[in-house]
Amino acid sequence: MTNYLIGVDIGTGSSKGVLIEAEKGSVLAQSTIPHGVSLPHPGWVEQDAEIIWWGEFLQIVHDLLQESGIAARDIAGVGVSGIGPCVLPVDEHFNPLRPAILYGIDTRATAEIDQYLQDLGEEEVFRLAGCELSSSAVAPKILWLYNNEPEVFHAARWFLTCQNFIVARLTGIASIDNYTASTYSPIIDVEKRAWIDEDIAGINPTAKLPEKYWTTEIVGGITPEAARVTGLHPGTPVIAGTIDAAAEAVSIGNYAVGDTMSMFGSSNSIIALTSAYTRSRTFWGLNWLFPDQYAVVGGMATVGSLTRWFLENIYTPASDASDKNPYAQMMELLDMSRPGANNLVALPYFEGERTPINNPLARGAFFGLTLRHTQADLYRALLEAVGYGIRHNLESLAEQGIPVKFINAVGGGSKNQGWMQIIANIARVDVRIPQGISGASYGDAILAGIGVGIYKDASQARIWDEAAQILKPDPTDSHTYERLYQVYRGLYGQTRNLLPLLGAG
Repeated sequence: MTNYLIGVDIGTGSSKGVLIEAEKGSVLAQSTIPHGVSLPHPGWVEQDAEIIWWGEFLQIVHDLLQESGIAARDIAGVGVSGIGPCVLPVDEHFNPLRPAILYGIDTRATAEIDQYLQDLGEEEVFRLAGCELSSSAVAPKILWLYNNEPEVFHAARWFLTCQNFIVARLTGIASIDNYTASTYSPIIDVEKRAWIDEDIAGINPTAKLPEKYWTTEIVGGITPEAARVTGLHPGTPVIAGTIDAAAEAVSIGNYAVGDTMSMFGSSNSIIALTSAYTRSRTFWGLNWLFPDQYAVVGGMATVGSLTRWFLENIYTPASDASDKNPYAQMMELLDMSRPGANNLVALPYFEGERTPINNPLARGAFFGLTLRHTQADLYRALLEAVGYGIRHNLESLAEQGIPVKFINAVGGGSKNQGWMQIIANIARVDVRIPQGISGASYGDAILAGIGVGIYKDASQARIWDEAAQILKPDPTDSHTYERLYQVYRGLYGQTRNLLPLLGAG
């Protein structure tokens, strides 16, 4: 009986997969493989698509089939999501020509952004893209290849992103979902969902861009060759898939107009669903996963990666530390520093920042350090900095006419309840933490189920999660956070003109 679904997500720090039973959404098998990124130059962030993306997909599918004991012929559909948007040039056989250039945390294409603005003009870019160009835009990174690695640019048959690379390997078809395609500004008219087939900034890569699909559309079936190497059954339907943050939103039932999700992974994504296309000079107005729905998307460049940095470079566990997970040990530091981190304010811009300041040159800082501050204060200040950043984003969304009083929190950071309460207190919003199964790979499986007709829509995920926890703002420390938020907002404004003097690094 073909009543099982597979979802696989290729994330920044790990690849994850689940095999679920479709009727109740129960997970029968799951697999996780940790990995890292490559930082070959300041501002560059890359991954090896062959080893990490495809190699780990193969291992995860093998693990899922072996652990579950489900026959491959009984898998009804496959969904894939990935970090994005990325740029991966491949040849006609979908062989990578270089490591993949990652999403907004890779800031190499600042000169190319200026090149597009000079060629088109700011107003025309805004008309086409509906947003300002930033390090998250794909086209400037393609232009960077043209300017800096012309042999790669000309050898490329396709420019793919993470999930589309996997789908191409599985089906033999180059595809891209409309949500991901919306990030290819300024070589796409987002509102019309059409590639711009003309020379812009000296190049026209349209012939190297894949056909567009809605996320749950079936691109094709598993090819005989893909079946041989994956263990999946030939002909098994594969949907177009999407970016990981969007799949994660689906996994918790964040699917209806008015819903807002905030994903706390290595980076942060904020997705607010709307009924009309939104043009914004701060955020990205995008097509959503399904027809007649749109998204306004923002996010912070470094969130969970801040806690990893702290763990690897600052944290010293107590001599009597238990065998607990080191992140769980660090959480105990919150009890050793009072709200406001003893008047210490951090800027979380360790790898530049996306919304709402959209500055790849932004850098992190600790402000107010004294000899009295401890590692507990530094840790709390980083967590609070994320709260300030979320509040800054939500206030900016409200200025766009999109008020947010309630967010669905997902991702690894959402498991730190103390952190989520800090965010609720600082941002003055209710924070819903799903207690059921969630995650991008789970969302991929649900999306595959929609694609093959098992589910009507993503509301199924919310039906399955009846015990979601709601954290409400605690006004106890509102005065402290109000005062320090003003310091946070002023700190970047007072120091931004000094950033160019720092140079690369």
